[in-house]
Parts: sequence; structure tokens; C-alpha cells
Amino acid sequence: MSAARNSPRIGPVLFYAGALAAAFYFTFAAVQGDFGVFRRVQIDAEKAGLIAERDRLKQEVTRMANLTRRLSDDYLDLDLLDQQARDVLGLIRSDEIVIR
Repeated sequence: MSAARNSPRIGPVLFYAGALAAAFYFTFAAVQGDFGVFRRVQIDAEKAGLIAERDRLKQEVTRMANLTRRLSDDYLDLDLLDQQARDVLGLIRSDEIVIR
């Protein structure tokens, strides 16, 4: 019976090895996984980029709305109309000289 008492117990060794493996797995998943720390940093950086693009597009929409209003029937900006006629249609006044 003394041989059975002196033999190493495999149960506790397997339990602690399994617990250690599970701890390593969950730690790795918390850092590298789909919902991990690195993914969170990547998502935050992507969010900041998208917010910057959204703000830029809002400014562009505001600018275009202003130009549209300035060329509407209710409010006509003659300077803007002259600029658009020159840029889009290539028109010039009769007293102007074009140098290319």
C-alpha cells in the first residue's frame, strides 16, 4: 500500500495545468481577440477618422448649400454668378483681355 501513497497524484496536476491553460487562453483572447484590447484601439482610431470625415463632409454640404442659396431665384449674388459664368462657360467681358 505504500507504493500507492508515494505515487504522484495526477489529478491536481491536471487541474492546475488546465486552469493555467484556460487563464492563458482568456488572457490572449482579451488582448488579441475580436473584442480584445488591440481591436478596441483599432476601432477607436477608425472612429476618429470617420468623425473627421463626417465633419469635413458637413462643412462641404454647408458650403454647397450656401452657394446654392446664393444662386437661387430668391437671392442672386452677382459676383458669384459672374465667377460661375467665367469658370464654367469660359465667358469674358468685351473689355477684358485673356492671357494664357
